[in-house]
Amino acid sequence: MPSKHVDVLIIGAGLSGVGAACHLTMQCPDKTFALLEGRDAIGGTWDLFRYPGIRSDSDMYTLGYSFKPWTNEKAIADGESIRNYICETADEYNVTDKIHFGHMVESAEWSTEDATWTVTALNKKTRRKTTFTCNFLLSCTGYYNYEAGFTPDFPGKDDYQGTFIHPQHWPEDLDYSGKKVVVIGSGATAVTLVPAMTDKAAHVTMLQRSPTYVATVPEKDAISKQLRRFLPEKVVYRLARTRNVGLQMFVYKLSKKQPKLVRKLLLKQAQMQLGKDFDMSHFSPSYNPWDERLCAVPDGDLFKVLRKGKASVVTDHIDTFTENGIRLKSGKELEADIVISATGLDLKLLGGTEIKVDGKPFDITQATAYRALMLSDVPNAAMIFGYTNASWTLKADISCEYICRVLKHMDKTGTRQCTPRMNDASIVETPFLDMQSGYIQRAAGRFPKQGSKAPWKVQQNYAFDLAQLRYTKVDDGVMVFSNPKPAAVRRASSARASLKASA
Repeated sequence: MPSKHVDVLIIGAGLSGVGAACHLTMQCPDKTFALLEGRDAIGGTWDLFRYPGIRSDSDMYTLGYSFKPWTNEKAIADGESIRNYICETADEYNVTDKIHFGHMVESAEWSTEDATWTVTALNKKTRRKTTFTCNFLLSCTGYYNYEAGFTPDFPGKDDYQGTFIHPQHWPEDLDYSGKKVVVIGSGATAVTLVPAMTDKAAHVTMLQRSPTYVATVPEKDAISKQLRRFLPEKVVYRLARTRNVGLQMFVYKLSKKQPKLVRKLLLKQAQMQLGKDFDMSHFSPSYNPWDERLCAVPDGDLFKVLRKGKASVVTDHIDTFTENGIRLKSGKELEADIVISATGLDLKLLGGTEIKVDGKPFDITQATAYRALMLSDVPNAAMIFGYTNASWTLKADISCEYICRVLKHMDKTGTRQCTPRMNDASIVETPFLDMQSGYIQRAAGRFPKQGSKAPWKVQQNYAFDLAQLRYTKVDDGVMVFSNPKPAAVRRASSARASLKASA
């Protein structure tokens, strides 16, 4: 079967992939593109996760696309609403018909001679392999393994007679009415599940090894609600987005400069909602704010169910599972009809795609990230990787803008190849993600490195990245443009451009 060729091939049809396709449609209308999606539906994360209460932990004014206003009154939105928003965007920008569903990408090989990527994908329905070729490869696969989450090797787990679940694989028919539920974990998934399951469960216990900072945020944006009465939707969205970006950056910077102050404020906010008699050791982490990602709960829903006694928090270590629940190191036993292991993600970059450059296997762990977007010595390829301290889509949007600028520059200069080259011997390499979270530390050896200064340093700073990706020259001396188009191809391109201009 002959290969299918497009100018740009996007891997993934989630929030990032659909966004990238829309940016190409708007900014590079002459470019052909296609999307390969391993699942059978649009949405990525927001189609995969179906556990009770699934929601964003960032406000939708910044998690939404820059070009597509979020009009739902909820700023912290549920998973279904986010999935519908992505699907609506895909339809509006004519992206849906360009998605090849059920195609799991296995490998990608670059040929300098042809200035082309050859991508092999497995069609899940036919079980046959399909080949696609493209001039530019864009990975929008996120950063975790869609096939499985992370579950520790719990002692005695096989002795447990109840139901054991990882949230990434939530059973559609699970009935937890009147059940005793234990949720293991203290991250975003755990603080979402606990209040969501108290509607039916007899009691829900959040079992954590160590506390996490939890902040209350408003579920609805009261300011935007009022502004909608007399301002256009796009204006309201832009104002809310700008305001919330500024607030996110302010809180993060303050956390780094004055961690004791931010810690005091966070604990005081939690104490006020939990009551003066609540044991605050359960919400008093040993680390500083934003050394790990901050958990947000809309309108303090977690604190409300804890105060009402519908749920409880236990801070301890697991000794072993028993037939009826979990025995802790302290000797206490937790009875559980259902145990949910909200113990994090298994990280996987580029969806696990095997990369070759001119016939040689390429090890991404030996590469350095350029603008947290491309990899050193890998031509014509980029990966969308959002922020860990702000909304993912903020970085995704400006990254896609930058890629479009690169594509236009290549057309203008008649070059077929762009490759970041690490030629600065003074740069010191460090881990790609500078956070202490367990799921990040476990996967540090699977990720590329970052450098000690721009453009190799991962800034985690929207204002800096906005200036760099939107306004600085793409031909910066680090990104090398090469491999000029053959004369015949240049003449054909010029002819097409002339015909278009005359039309």
